[in-house]
Amino acid sequence: MRSTGPVSRIGRSLMAVTATAAAGAVTALSLGVSPAAAAPTDMTAPRPGDSCTAADLGTRHPYIKTTEVSPTITHFKGWYVTEGTTGQQTVSTDTTTVIAVSVGLNDTIETSFAVEALSNVKATVGLDVKLEYTSTSKESNSVTWNLTQPGYYGFYKGTKKVTGTYGSLNCNRAQQDDGSWALEWTEGPGGGSFTTFTTLEEGAVRCQDSVPADSIMARAQALLDCGSAAAKADHPAGAKADHPAGAVAQTARQEQDRVAPSPAPTSGPSAEQPGATGTGARAALDCSAEAYKIAVPGKPLSWGAPLLADDGVRLRPSTIFSAHLDHWRLCDVTENNGVIEASLWNWGNGGCATIAEQNAATDRAVLKTAPCAEDDLQRFYIYRDVPGSSKIGVQNKYTGSMMGYDRYADGEFIRQYSSGRQDGTGTFDLTGV
Repeated sequence: MRSTGPVSRIGRSLMAVTATAAAGAVTALSLGVSPAAAAPTDMTAPRPGDSCTAADLGTRHPYIKTTEVSPTITHFKGWYVTEGTTGQQTVSTDTTTVIAVSVGLNDTIETSFAVEALSNVKATVGLDVKLEYTSTSKESNSVTWNLTQPGYYGFYKGTKKVTGTYGSLNCNRAQQDDGSWALEWTEGPGGGSFTTFTTLEEGAVRCQDSVPADSIMARAQALLDCGSAAAKADHPAGAKADHPAGAVAQTARQEQDRVAPSPAPTSGPSAEQPGATGTGARAALDCSAEAYKIAVPGKPLSWGAPLLADDGVRLRPSTIFSAHLDHWRLCDVTENNGVIEASLWNWGNGGCATIAEQNAATDRAVLKTAPCAEDDLQRFYIYRDVPGSSKIGVQNKYTGSMMGYDRYADGEFIRQYSSGRQDGTGTFDLTGV
């Protein structure tokens, strides 16, 4: 690591903030945030501009920006029933549309952030949507229905497809109109689109049936192409022997509406994050001259970098034997809308804090250090408390996850959590040394 360059204006202002003794205590209204994996209701989900507390600095929440609900046919088969062949019929339908549940590009729906996002969708649209990964292609294509009249039927399965966009809320300081400061939920980096659907319904419909407009049944009836020759064919009564019940050939319209199953989204970080730039030559970083400890507020343990490459960043006590492994410098610092972005360079081992690329999509992945590079996996957003307080929350730029720990103990790993730690264990002190 080369010698550090001059301190940037942002770095100096941050040092001034963290070195200042706490001025008066600032009280913020708590929203009573629910546990990370719990489904929030529309009464507790934070919205932009709502108040938050210092304990929320290490957390993030999704909020739903737009939604669209569209009845969609997922399985369909045209079927003609003649006189004498009415009654219960079981038909194997063709797959027409595949809907897969996803949040961003992540289709595993294993993280608390993704579950919370879909729970907010459920509350927003008032429908019982899927909250876990599944696909309509996993449903049986068989439809059984009791038919009382002969005619041209469309056997179908369908659902209400729910799509839209979401944003990401982080707790950060915001200056008020009177010049004072307060903590608010603000829209931070991270957002994307989601897809989910309701429980599939099935049935059979004829051209002459009266059905509700813009319903799943109406979508199936439209697929019948009621003006086609098959729909208008004259099949006299008692024609069972010569014209048994059976499938009707696909019309041009049905062939046009039928689509191949869409591929499932690829696994990996959410869509809102920019792509990692990969590893390369060690970056020439512009680091502040000041060093900091990233400590647990009011307690002696702080982030300690590893000596061994396979180890991770752990909570460690600071002693004369720490060999500067507990000292971090902020490098290539920028600031946007009050949020600092920086690389975290460790004085003791010369590496930069990072989430390993192979673990980027894994909740609770361990924070490590690696040779510094131009890589968003090594970039972090820092959310700050009001001036006079050194409390911060730390978020990885690429994964969108917040840094925290499972329990307060010597040797405990620092890990990433998609929604942060709701018990406040993702809030740290950034103090100059």
